[in-house]
Amino acid sequence: MSPKRSSASSRPSTLPGPEDIHRTTLPNGIIVLSRANFNSPSVAVSGYFASGSLFEPDEKLGLAGFTCSALMRGTQQRDMQQIYDALESVGASFGYESGTYSSSFGGRALAEDLSLLLNTLAETIRFPSFPEEQVERLRAQLLTSLAIRAQDTSDMADLVFNQMLFEGHPYSRPDDGWPETIQAITRQDLIDFHRRTIGPRGMVIAIVGAVEPQQAVEAVQRVLGDWENPDQREQLPIPDQPLPVQTKERHHLIPDKSQSDLVIGTLGPRRTNPDFLAASLGNSILGQFGLMGRIGDVVRERAGLAYYAYSNLSAGLGPGAWSVAAGVNPSNVRRAVDLIVSELKRLVQKGVTRQELADVQENFIGRLPLSLESNSGVAGALLNIERFNLGLDYYLRYEHLIRAVSRQEVHAVARKYIDPDRLVIAIAGP
Repeated sequence: MSPKRSSASSRPSTLPGPEDIHRTTLPNGIIVLSRANFNSPSVAVSGYFASGSLFEPDEKLGLAGFTCSALMRGTQQRDMQQIYDALESVGASFGYESGTYSSSFGGRALAEDLSLLLNTLAETIRFPSFPEEQVERLRAQLLTSLAIRAQDTSDMADLVFNQMLFEGHPYSRPDDGWPETIQAITRQDLIDFHRRTIGPRGMVIAIVGAVEPQQAVEAVQRVLGDWENPDQREQLPIPDQPLPVQTKERHHLIPDKSQSDLVIGTLGPRRTNPDFLAASLGNSILGQFGLMGRIGDVVRERAGLAYYAYSNLSAGLGPGAWSVAAGVNPSNVRRAVDLIVSELKRLVQKGVTRQELADVQENFIGRLPLSLESNSGVAGALLNIERFNLGLDYYLRYEHLIRAVSRQEVHAVARKYIDPDRLVIAIAGP
């Protein structure tokens, strides 16, 4: 048995908690989370806002990502080059990334340049100009990415898996769209999507570094406090999705490839579901811990069938997926599928051993402080707390929560979500 680490209560100064996380809601609805760290001269600014692919019509898939990517391409005050020159002149960085339910932003700079990051955020998110030339350049880049995706066996296996698992659900649609939907998007579509979906309601900003929390709040208030958008649509509810009623398999043909990629799985719990921690520990044992857990040991190390093999639990505000992915020689696809399904059966039928669970629990507890070593890591942790309503004391309770998960709970969760006779199997390759 691995030796126990010291309890979370013995190291409160290293973990964010109610004593040092400051949460403020501005009058326009923006939530500001801040935590001071004067051991570093830098500052990280991260956050998210309620705009994503859930708001897209089917004929304009990729619109959220297109809009998000265009925010830094020019504003009513500056062109793209001027924006990036201002950041690079002080070694700062800032950018956006689109998502399904929400989109995100993040940047880093010296603490003395916090105002530069926040001014960049405010200018690009409030006053983008969507210059025609930049829109067309961006369209060409997006179309190139989609052409690359179409020839990528891993990407296409993921896409086909989501289409089958989430059939009839918004999650079945690719966030980056299709070539024909990207071609159909106009500059006016970007302007309208920005106006309808991007605003202060649902925005959360985390600021961590060498700045006092009250100063951080005041800095956000100065640049975003007067922001209002009466046209901003309300966030959309994310529907549930039923479990597969039987095993479904689809092979997406990509000729002349030397590798096939496969994804096998089913639905998993939402992040807010009480089953999540037990499922997360079980998933680590299945295909993450060490050399990719049981899946990696059986499929890759012992049988030598896969270039890579691992399991994944994707959990957010909506229904998630619990899946296993592998890259194999095309001649080994069926053997790899059978071995993976047999490992899923073993997890469902026999659960996990006491030693496996103890080792993974120590891993989860030990890696938490490492994930909080940087200002960006802490900012991400604060956003995680807010997004999933975990409570400001979540990371102080984390060790206890992990240690409290029993073998029986892991086994029960595996039986609840994984039915080896009702799996989705997606294969992409020759």
